[in-house]
Amino acid sequence: MTTAIGRKAAPARNIVAFRSYQSQAETLVKTYLLADPFIPYTSVFAGIFACKMVYDLCQLISSFYFRTYTTLTKIQRTEWNNRGMSTVHAIFISAVSTYFAFWSNLFSDQNPDGLLITRSSPLSTFALGVSAGYFLSDLGMICWFYPSLGGLEYVVHHSLSAIAVAYSMYTGEGQLYTFMVLISEVTTPEINMRWFLDTAGLKRSYAYLINGVVIFFAWLVARILLFIYMFYHVSLHYDQVIHMHIFGILLVFGVPAALGVMNLMWFGKIIKGLKKNLSKRV
Repeated sequence: MTTAIGRKAAPARNIVAFRSYQSQAETLVKTYLLADPFIPYTSVFAGIFACKMVYDLCQLISSFYFRTYTTLTKIQRTEWNNRGMSTVHAIFISAVSTYFAFWSNLFSDQNPDGLLITRSSPLSTFALGVSAGYFLSDLGMICWFYPSLGGLEYVVHHSLSAIAVAYSMYTGEGQLYTFMVLISEVTTPEINMRWFLDTAGLKRSYAYLINGVVIFFAWLVARILLFIYMFYHVSLHYDQVIHMHIFGILLVFGVPAALGVMNLMWFGKIIKGLKKNLSKRV
């Protein structure tokens, strides 16, 4: 009888202990990891950790399910995993950025909470921190394997992106325009898919052609038209932009302008490649 009662009491004690540990964990996260002063640091760490985890998962999954992966050279496998990592980040940050830039009330003109240019929230800051962690991780890999994973243009692109995202995250200034620029990451999965198809020997497939068409329209919308809209938005809110620190003002105008020039140069190459691909099928 005593043994039966003890057996029934054991699960109850386990549940109580589990709830106690859960409560302590939640308190730790809310008090330290997600407390406003610590978010910039924990989010960057979370971004770097997530990059490492996704990189390792890509390596593990690809070695089991993609025969092409096992035939690649060491540097090609590194780039394969790196592109998998950048694809996951692009999906995450482009979705979050679209939400904050166009759907969230945080940056709405009807929101009376101070200047639009200085608004931020714990969630928006955390998202930018995760992205900063990715750019730092990817930049580190690009420099370590230079120039195998990308040339000087990639170093410049990632450096500018990391500086702008980190500044916006730490100061809370210009987060709206940072998110608008980060929406352009929506083109990254298509670019990476083009590389995967090419590496798998499917350059002459219809999937490769369709991918090229998708890249053209995605690039036109996210990296050309959206940048034009962003500069238009800045001009409408110039009276608020000038209240930023001088370094922030330089970033708002300088980084999108530099990236915009690079986007136009790459867009020219995209058009040239698409024309070449279409002419072969006519």
